[in-house]
Amino acid sequence: MASKLSKTELLRKYSNPGPRYTSYPTVPYWDKTGITEEQWKESLVRSMKESNDSKGISLYVHIPYCDSKCYFCGCNSVITTNHDVEEPYVNALLAEWDMYCDMLPEPPKIKEIHIGGGTPTFFSIENHTRLLDRIFAKANIAEGTEFSFEGNPKNTSREQLQQFYDLGFRRMSFGIQDFDASVQKLINRVQPHEMVVDVMSIAREIGYNSINLDLVYGLPKQTLETVKGTVEKVKALRPDRLAFYAYGHNPHMYPEQNRFKREDLPEGEEKQALYEIGKELLEESDYIEIGMDHFALNTDSLAIAARNKTLHRNFMGYTTTSTQVMLALGASSISDSWYAFIQNDKNPNKYMDSINAGKLPIIRGHLLNEEDLILRRHILNVMCHFETSWADKSMQCEEMENVVRRLKPLEDDGLVELSENKVTVPPIGVPFVRNICMAFDAHLWRSESLSKAYNVSRNAQMIASQNS
Repeated sequence: MASKLSKTELLRKYSNPGPRYTSYPTVPYWDKTGITEEQWKESLVRSMKESNDSKGISLYVHIPYCDSKCYFCGCNSVITTNHDVEEPYVNALLAEWDMYCDMLPEPPKIKEIHIGGGTPTFFSIENHTRLLDRIFAKANIAEGTEFSFEGNPKNTSREQLQQFYDLGFRRMSFGIQDFDASVQKLINRVQPHEMVVDVMSIAREIGYNSINLDLVYGLPKQTLETVKGTVEKVKALRPDRLAFYAYGHNPHMYPEQNRFKREDLPEGEEKQALYEIGKELLEESDYIEIGMDHFALNTDSLAIAARNKTLHRNFMGYTTTSTQVMLALGASSISDSWYAFIQNDKNPNKYMDSINAGKLPIIRGHLLNEEDLILRRHILNVMCHFETSWADKSMQCEEMENVVRRLKPLEDDGLVELSENKVTVPPIGVPFVRNICMAFDAHLWRSESLSKAYNVSRNAQMIASQNS
């Protein structure tokens, strides 16, 4: 059904924020009493027995340290120029890895590694080598691995690139955000275009076969012209993959964002126009949109996975590897056994204290029930494949009746196509995939505080559902 509303009208109507759905249930639902350490261990052992041999595991390592603060950033980071933090933090990461290896029924088979931050390249080559050598010593390495790390062009050296390559890494990601000098200065992320050209050239010379660049739209003083200029430079660099994220202005959570003047921030239709022009320019150069906020060259494995409907999504983002277990080491990192989630303490010192005391540093988590598991699969399907079906009994639960009612207004606006046991997202609905997933989010609709946080007008939507 074609929408009766223009795109501008749709953007206004569905402008309320929504979760990114890297998990279901989403993190705000979790709490300190959501799961015990023993329940987490049981869920992990169960999942390992089911999937380690056939799928392997994903491993995420969080390095929270940066030598300067990017004012737009919402990541968990600690600003320091003191490199003495490296050794004790690596020691804690290795102790946490040892804890997991001791509780697992067999050595983990590593399929995927991502080292994120913060700024992973803040750490020395020697410490990264020590960390990874010890991790590999207690694990098996699967075939067709995908090992990646995040780097800052300002402190990523040829020696680091070579060392990561020698350790099996073939993918890397650089945070660019914007190439406009005035925008870079405002967000305190100054990295000239020439610097990025140089480091990408070195990476390709060494042999990296996949480079990702992160861009952000909605930053202060961005205009259609500055975004065009940035995207044109990116196109010339020809990265294999791109993330094109919306800036989230939350100064109550990230005080550095108070430096931005509200009038300098593009919002609403102006902000959406920045995304639309970026998307248009990228698609002219053989990049295709992957899920939400991501693009890849038509020949990239991520694009191929999207076409083959084998794309997966977890706390690392979109990936071609659909592992059932994701172990995450380090402060603030989130682990996923499929049946449960846990998050580590965000404070690196408290994280290390807990590890050194021989305890997992869990601050919150969630043990999924049967309904959670079914709704999680539906949300994952929508986020990755833009469709999901409940024709099979294994994909049915009582909440699906409410889900269908909540999808009806979206169908009236042309954002989804509903059949008896299936929902499909047409191209016009792709920018609204978060809103569509919210229809499946039972915890959101049952929680007054969460629904207010995401500005869900539950009464209005329920009335619309009942009248459709």
